[in-house]
Amino acid sequence: MSRLRIHTIALALLIAAAGVTPAAAAEETVVRVGILLPLNGEILATTGPIREGALLTLAGAAIPGVRIEPVVLDHAVDGVRSPEKAAEDLAALVADPSVVAVIGPYNSSVAEVLIPIATEAGLLLCSPSNTLPELTVGPRAAELRAARPDRPAYIRTSATDAVQAPVMARLGRERLGLTRIAVVDDGDVYGRTIADLFSAAWMELGGEVTGRETAPVGSADPRAIAERLAATDPEAFYFGGLPATGAGAFRSALVELGLGELPYLVAEGANDGPASMPGTFLDAAGPGSGEIWSAGAAPHDYPGREAFAAAYGSEPPPYAATASACADVVLEAIAAGGSDPQREAVRAFATDPGRTFASVFGPISFDANGDIVQRWVSLFRSAPADPAAEGSGTWEFVEQIAIEGEG
Repeated sequence: MSRLRIHTIALALLIAAAGVTPAAAAEETVVRVGILLPLNGEILATTGPIREGALLTLAGAAIPGVRIEPVVLDHAVDGVRSPEKAAEDLAALVADPSVVAVIGPYNSSVAEVLIPIATEAGLLLCSPSNTLPELTVGPRAAELRAARPDRPAYIRTSATDAVQAPVMARLGRERLGLTRIAVVDDGDVYGRTIADLFSAAWMELGGEVTGRETAPVGSADPRAIAERLAATDPEAFYFGGLPATGAGAFRSALVELGLGELPYLVAEGANDGPASMPGTFLDAAGPGSGEIWSAGAAPHDYPGREAFAAAYGSEPPPYAATASACADVVLEAIAAGGSDPQREAVRAFATDPGRTFASVFGPISFDANGDIVQRWVSLFRSAPADPAAEGSGTWEFVEQIAIEGEG
């Protein structure tokens, strides 16, 4: 059990022992906040901190006359995210009138299923980690909101792939001086999209994509794909996908082929913990991995970082903080409703593009599409302390980039 989980449970016990009488409790309005994530299997290494970041902030709520109750639902089936299960879970939350907001989901492919449901129900959905641009901008976004285009219900506290991918391309071209790169994606909508965006940005900067492959989770041999891409003579590799969808396994295949010293650029989320932690990217990649770079669509340095880390009990992963920011927004919207906050009022308050919220990141706001206006990309680098030793890898923060302008 994580220190944060222990902290959260201990806090709940302290509140219960603080002398709240049955009469006082009866005067409170119970307001539930859903937390919708895939929470079993390898993906737990990434989504567990998201859950804990949200729970920690919700547990600290002090709204007169209101008692916040989180409802945590897991839509991973046998360790794999299930959009169908997520839709069932969201429908259950919609059916409970005391549920006024939901934090999640983690995956953009799941968000495509949930946004129409939340929009039709008028239930606020705040994702700490969805990065697919089409969820909020363009024809696909309009389709997802077709039931009530006048009533947005979705916001997110992370930057999008349209911001992150060009940053990674500039990293490879300008910082690392690379010209030739091979690109692989995991076959998921997120992985394909960010690999496409990276490839386009790479070529705009004068780089060459030597080869492009797709490695669907569970249906492809990473080594065979690695061999085909290695034959294109790249200077580096880019993987569009997540630790749970093969990013670490593909790096391991490169190491087995003797290509572990070539730079490896990974889409967001690879910096999910050290190699000593089971289920992380570095654990899957194994020893012998050389220069690895990962991006995070969230800030590493922010005003509330020190206090949040102290409460979290350890160094908080990026999406633990974006989940906390979602919870900050949700709580402010609930508090605005007084002692009897209603679902529609919470939705309208949180999605108002003219409003600024106090959060762990400092002041934040959302545009009319639901995208956070204050956008950051954080860069991380990994190199094992001992290339021959299991569990010796860790991540080092390198740089935080603030993105200005629309989009």
